[in-house]
Formats: sequence, C-alpha cells, structure tokens
Amino acid sequence: MNTLFYSFMLSFLGFGITPAADTVTIPLSGSAYVHPNGEIKVYFLATHTGRLQVQLKGRASRTSTVMVRLDGGSSRDTTISLEGSGGDAQFDAGSFAIGATGYHFISLKPTEGGHLPDISDMILSGPAAEGVLCNYSRYKGAPSTHLTYVIPGDSAAAWFYSEVSVPREADHSPNAYYETNGFAGGYMGIQLNSAKERRVIFSVWSNYKTDDPKEIPADYAVKLIRKGKGVFTGEFGNEGSGGHSHLVFMWKPGVTYKLLIRAKAAGDHTIYTGWFCGPETGGWRLIAQWDKTKTGGKLLSHLYSFVENFGDNGEDYFTARYGNQWICTPGGNWIELVEARFSTTADKVKHPRFDYGAGVVPMDGAGVASGTGKVQDWFYMYSGGFKQLNNLAPGLTIRRKAVGVAPAIDLAALPEE
Repeated sequence: MNTLFYSFMLSFLGFGITPAADTVTIPLSGSAYVHPNGEIKVYFLATHTGRLQVQLKGRASRTSTVMVRLDGGSSRDTTISLEGSGGDAQFDAGSFAIGATGYHFISLKPTEGGHLPDISDMILSGPAAEGVLCNYSRYKGAPSTHLTYVIPGDSAAAWFYSEVSVPREADHSPNAYYETNGFAGGYMGIQLNSAKERRVIFSVWSNYKTDDPKEIPADYAVKLIRKGKGVFTGEFGNEGSGGHSHLVFMWKPGVTYKLLIRAKAAGDHTIYTGWFCGPETGGWRLIAQWDKTKTGGKLLSHLYSFVENFGDNGEDYFTARYGNQWICTPGGNWIELVEARFSTTADKVKHPRFDYGAGVVPMDGAGVASGTGKVQDWFYMYSGGFKQLNNLAPGLTIRRKAVGVAPAIDLAALPEE
C-alpha cells in the first residue's frame, strides 16, 4: 500500500496522522505483551517505510544480553549487551528496515539463562519513525466492534433470530464474547472463557442505574421466571446491573449456532425469553425467561451484535461471523435484516488501536441458511491481533445479500424448561 493512500485512509478513519518528528516514544505499558518464554513484543503502526533506529529506555540492575528482532525475523537480529548501572539510561538497540506500512513489532528476548532489564519505553527514530502510531493508553485488551442492524420502517419486533459461527483461526483466544442478539435492555451470545469453559449467555439490565446489583430497589429488580436445565442464574454488575443467566456449553469453531429471543408485553413490564440451538442440542434449548419492570411494555429495539475481548490479551485475534438475522412482529410476520451500521470502541485518545474491521463474506457449507440449502452472505467483525484486514470507518453501513427464506421455527412449540 503506498504511503499517500495509507495516510488518507487513517485520516478517513478519524485518527489522523502524527506530525513528522525525529523520534517517537512508545510506552511499553500499553503496547507491549509478555510471552511465557520471557520475550516481549512491542507493537507499532508504521505509516512510512525506510530505516528505523531503536533505543530502549530503562535501567539494568545487572549486566544482561538481549536479542532484538523486527517482526520475529532472523536476518535482522541485533544483540545488545547492557551494563548493570542501576540508574535510568537509554540503550541503542539496533537499526532495521521497514519495508511496508502497517503493524510491526520489535521483540526483546534475553539470551538463554539471562534476564531482561527493566524497560519503560521504546524510542524510534529515522525515516520510518515519521507518523508512527501506537497504543498510548494502558488498556491492553482489543477494541470492541459492533454491528447495529437497520430495522425497516417502524416494524415492531417481538422476536429476534440470528446465527453465529466462530472461525477456527480465533478459537485459541480466550476472554472473548461473541454477542449475537443484543437489544435495548439486554444481550445474548456465546463466550469463550478459557480452554476448558465456554458459555451461552443471556442477560437483562435493570432500568435502575447502578453498577451494584445490591442497590436495585425491589420494584426495579429483574426477576427470573424460569430457566433451562443446567443453566446458572444470578445477578451481574459493573456494567449496569441486572439478571444474568448462562449455560456452560462447549460450542465448537466452524459450527453454526442459532439464537432466539422473545419480548412480550405484560402491562408496565416486558417478559424476555432466550433460546439456543446447535447441532449438538437436539433442538431448541431454553436458557432463561426474565421479567423486567418499568419498561412500559416495550418490545425489542436497537438490535445489535458485537465482538468483545474482556481480558488484557489484546495481542490475540478475535473474529466471528454473523448471519441470517430476522425479526418477527407480534402478528407473526418475519422480516429479514440485511443492513448493519459499524462502530468500535477504538479511540484516538482513549484507546488508540487500529486493528479492527468488518465486512461481508460468503460462507461455506457451515453457513448454509437454515431451510434454504444455499450458501449465504454473512457479516463479519474482527479486532485485535495487530492485523489490518478490512478497516471500516465507524458509522459506515454494510449490507449482505438477503436469504429470502424465514427461519423454520414452530414458535408455539419452543421449550419452557
């Protein structure tokens, strides 16, 4: 990608270009990740090519030898020996050639049996340092990405159906929530907690504004009506508060899962119910049914999906595919949702990350729309991994091809336990 176009793209995304400078200081607090083998990788986004001089700022309490590499390569290694002075100092760490714009990393690794000094910053200079971008915040998770679906006209949504599939390339990344059926007042999706645990989550916020569920007055409480077999239910806080439910379920990568929620007016309340279905479940499974007060009997609105990294492992790559979104009106009319508006939590001040994107992709056999027998287009989102695949400006709307065949669901026969 040529430098002029790259500069235009970053300006279009709203991040601008850092003015030319002789040096750029990268704090390791936001841009560095420590690996189990003792290696540290420091990430930055280059907007120019050319030579790059690297210095380290920190202190060495004892003599150490460090291998410095660009992008893990072997032909451009630099080995530096640091004398142990105990005081703050700057150390030359070599010169490297940046051959392409985009994300790169400098890795620091002690020689066998050695240790790394206490390094606070990496200082870059030279032609390739001009306009370098990096994460100056202390937030090390990947930015969240969102798709908000466009509901045609003023259609009333009593049901919201969608499908999700997580590609195998993201299956190793924990602390990931692939939310599928978000709405004004709650959310539902699948979560990768660890190598040993995955979940299906369905939660509903209280209309009482607090991050502490113990502060919610009784008349604002979100009350459980019923839950499915094996489902855990309780309260949640720290992001608003309300009722939480999840099923521990080892969903698999590359497999399509279906999620469905219903909103039913009950006076000044709304009853929200969530179901989950996959090849392993033998049909639809109830997750939970919640009674939310103070809603005015409103149904579903502000429908969305997102990709979220809720840990500090923002070096990992997070992505999912979202497809076959439909709403159903109270009268039983199914309406397909084929447009979505993109947004992200990445911010040039609060969280300057540039590794996010979204788009539309045709699915293989795993993405055949239910009951259609034909391949469909799916939305996708990604974040993290310091990749730049298809950056999309926040606020842009993308569109997938319509499936045209409504989900074959017997709504009256859905399980209640």
